Amino acid sequence: MKLKFFTTLVYMISILKITAQSGYSLELNVNTIPTEEITKNETGIGISFYSNLDSKNKITNSINYKNSGLKFNLDNYYSADNKNNYNRIENNLEFKHQLNEKVGLDFEFKTIAAFENSLDFSDVGFFGGAGIQYSYSEKSSIYLGIKRNTLLGKAEVLPAIAFNSKLNAKTDLTVGFPYSKIQYSNNERNVFSLKNTFNGEYYQLDQTKTISSNLSASRMSFSQMTTALEYERNVDGNWFMSFQGGYQFNKKYRLTDNRGTTKFNFDANDGYLLNIGIKYKP
Repeated sequence: MKLKFFTTLVYMISILKITAQSGYSLELNVNTIPTEEITKNETGIGISFYSNLDSKNKITNSINYKNSGLKFNLDNYYSADNKNNYNRIENNLEFKHQLNEKVGLDFEFKTIAAFENSLDFSDVGFFGGAGIQYSYSEKSSIYLGIKRNTLLGKAEVLPAIAFNSKLNAKTDLTVGFPYSKIQYSNNERNVFSLKNTFNGEYYQLDQTKTISSNLSASRMSFSQMTTALEYERNVDGNWFMSFQGGYQFNKKYRLTDNRGTTKFNFDANDGYLLNIGIKYKP
């Protein structure tokens, strides 16, 4: 397992080195999501590299690791030997090309390894897609795309749409799916944001879970819609702190088969979330 893990990691880092000519950023996040029955704790770390190849082309590569843990009353569910820690390694390569003053293209290739404890090639999935952005005025644009992702807790192709507008010198607005945001900055050190996002992921289980004599599951799946208020502060030079509080709706924690069909539902309640992040941007 360890050999496969580090082989994957070295491969991802080698891609990062190619794109590390213009700049980079580092980020650490700690996230807790308590509900009545289940508490989900997440810890994530990420690094991104970007390079402006020329005036029309930009490439970005990021690698992220996240550990998710569940705490719940096992007596309420199907088995007392359920494992509750999950690991996710994601490498995202994005290329943007500006066709002209009004039209830009972007292409995304994403590799995700999502597993319980032991990493295997079957835990790796390939995602991504393409989109086009049209700027119909100096301050406004619309984005249309189609991408394969795990936003709803299983691998599927979904549309991406966004209306972007700079309302004034201090306020920016994005409305769309799967991401909407209004952002306000009263000075160069403070940024306030109200965000709404759809997000989800699934994890391949080490062993198939037998729920009943004729029912079994091979994946753990999470999905939800999150509305949150975030404050980011430039605390010192290149260091930034962020604080996020919000609420998650339509929360679904499920055991599924490889096609995403639900085999066991944990009946997770909607609930609050709290996130603290540290970022370094040279």
